[in-house]
Amino acid sequence: MLRVFLTHTPEMFTGYYGARALAALQQHAEVVRNPGTTVLSGAALAEAARGCQAIVADRATPGTPETFAAAPDLVAFLRVAVDISTIDVAAASAAGVLVTRATPGFVDSVAEQAVGFMVDLARGLSGHVQAYRRGEEPQGRMGVQLSAATLGIVGYGRIGQRLAEVALALGMRVLVADPHATVADPRIVQMPMAELLPQADFVVCLAISIPETRDLFDAAAFARMKRGARFINLSRGELVDEQALAAALDSGQVSGAAMDVGRALDQRPSLFLARRPDVIAAPHIGGMTPEAMEHQAMDTVRQVASLARGELPDNAVNAAAAHRLARLGIRVA
Repeated sequence: MLRVFLTHTPEMFTGYYGARALAALQQHAEVVRNPGTTVLSGAALAEAARGCQAIVADRATPGTPETFAAAPDLVAFLRVAVDISTIDVAAASAAGVLVTRATPGFVDSVAEQAVGFMVDLARGLSGHVQAYRRGEEPQGRMGVQLSAATLGIVGYGRIGQRLAEVALALGMRVLVADPHATVADPRIVQMPMAELLPQADFVVCLAISIPETRDLFDAAAFARMKRGARFINLSRGELVDEQALAAALDSGQVSGAAMDVGRALDQRPSLFLARRPDVIAAPHIGGMTPEAMEHQAMDTVRQVASLARGELPDNAVNAAAAHRLARLGIRVA
C-alpha cells in the first residue's frame, strides 16, 4: 500500500486539512502524520517522511532541494494549495519527483470577501465600529451606494468571474481588464486597464502574479484612477507598489484601500499600510473557510488515489521530468 506523509502540524491540520479529508486519504494510502508541532523542511522533512512515496504538504511546508536529495523513496510532492512558489520545481524535477498543486477551492470565499471589503469601504463600517469600541460617539457620514457605483476588475480568472456575477446582482456597472481573457457576458464591458482605471469607483486587483505583473499597480496606475476611488487587492502583494499606494492614500487620490495580501511574511499586508485608518487589512484569510480548505484537501486525496491506481494525477506540474513515477507503474511522455 502507498505510504503518504502528511506535513500538517496539529494546528494546521484542523484548519487546512481536516478529519473528513484524512479519512478519505486513508482509504487509499497508509498515512504518516507529522509527529511534532513545528513546520518541517529540508533534511528534517525527508527524515520524517522516510519510507513514504508521497508527501502531502501544507502551504507552510517548502519543497527544498535538500528534501528531494535526502528522500530516495519519494515519488510525489503534493501541495494542498494552488501556490507552489515555495517548491523548488527544478530540484524536484532533477530528482525525478512529481510536483502537483490543488485547484482553487476558494473562489466563492474570496469573492465574498471582496464584497465585504467593498461594503466596508463604501460605508466606513470599520471606523464606526472602532470608534464605538473606544467609547466614542462616531459622526455619521455620507456613503457610496454599490448599486450606483462602477466596479473595475483587473484579472478575469475564476474569482474575477464570480465577483462580476455578484456585482451585477447588486446592480453595479462592471468593467474588466484582462488581456488573456475574453468576456462573453454582454453586461460586462472589457477594456484595457488604462481605460478602466479612470472610470471605476472600486478597483479590485485579481491579476495573476507573473514577472510582467509585478508592481502592476504603481504610481502611474494610481494616478490614472478616478480621484477618490477605492482600491482592493486580493491577488498577491507583489502586484502593488506599496509606497505608491501609501502616497495615493496620503494625497486623497485613493480614498481608501482594502487588502488581504501584501509583501509581509506569508503574503500578509505590510504593517505600515495595515495600521492606517484609511486601510482595511486582513491577514491573508480569503480562502479560510471550511468549504474552501476541504476542497483543496480533497484534491490531494484524488491525486493520491490516482497514484495508488498507477495513474498520473491531475494538476501535475512537471510530469515529463518525474521519472520516479515508473516505480508506481506510471508512464509519462
